[in-house]
Amino acid sequence: MTGAAVPVAPLPPPPPVVLAYGIGVDSTALLIEKHARGEAPDLVLTADTSVEKPATYEYLDVIRPWMRDRGIRFELVSYVPRRFKHWPPYYGILEMCLTNATLPSKSLGGSSCSLKYKKAPQDKFLSTWQPAVDAWARGQRVVRLIGYDAGPRDTARANHALSIDDPLYDCQHPLREWRWDRPDCVARIQAEGLPVPPKSACWLCIANHPDEIRGLPQWCLRLIVLVEARAAPRLHTVEGLWRRSTRARPGSMTAFIRDEHLLPADEIDRIIRDAPLDLIRFQDVAAVIPLGERPTMGDWLDRFHAAFPERGRGQSDALAA
Repeated sequence: MTGAAVPVAPLPPPPPVVLAYGIGVDSTALLIEKHARGEAPDLVLTADTSVEKPATYEYLDVIRPWMRDRGIRFELVSYVPRRFKHWPPYYGILEMCLTNATLPSKSLGGSSCSLKYKKAPQDKFLSTWQPAVDAWARGQRVVRLIGYDAGPRDTARANHALSIDDPLYDCQHPLREWRWDRPDCVARIQAEGLPVPPKSACWLCIANHPDEIRGLPQWCLRLIVLVEARAAPRLHTVEGLWRRSTRARPGSMTAFIRDEHLLPADEIDRIIRDAPLDLIRFQDVAAVIPLGERPTMGDWLDRFHAAFPERGRGQSDALAA
């Protein structure tokens, strides 16, 4: 007589897989190849800083339908401050800079931009995403795919990331496992029949090269002038968004825009002279209005743009498309 069979507990489901998608070359190639291998992520998650380059927002018109047609879930999230104190409500890096009369942290020698405006909004979304909540309850870590390639620049970034032990996330770098560098990623996107996305970077970022500033539409250039003019009274150790001058360019992007005649000189002068004062008056008026009725920084920016004949396609227009 044999003993009764001992029931075997079913294996737990695997943890969910999330792609941190920057809408750039590396993460786009990673997304395409993972799908081709039958390993599409459970979620593709993008954090909108509000100041990505216009061409990056336009690429969403390409990649969103591609993901939708393949049943890949995509979510776009952004940082939302909780307290506005006496300020008009503001959202994103641009509006934060204008509200606080400052520059992005990288221009001031810091590095908090990515943590605050990219990683934190994604973490907040995932904290209430049920597949992640269930995985953590099972003692698992959510798999987070990062698009670091096998090139030398991303090697240093990946090595730093690997030194961080995150109890909630298992960060993986498939491009490095496949030994794919940037040209490999470009070739994979082209093989899929998709256009190659532009370099993903904020147009306010210190990392932009002069040619990238030359390629911006005028409405972006005006906002660069505005940000530097608004922050100017508080800048004592840096010249502007590029921090300090080099042989290749000045420390101030406004000076570069003026020297290159990317905007009319009288337009630059008008922004520097009038816009910061008008913004301060707007903030003073907004401060006495109840928060629920208070105009936002976006309302003031709409007025700023309306003062110029050419505006172009703004971020909110692209995201709504």
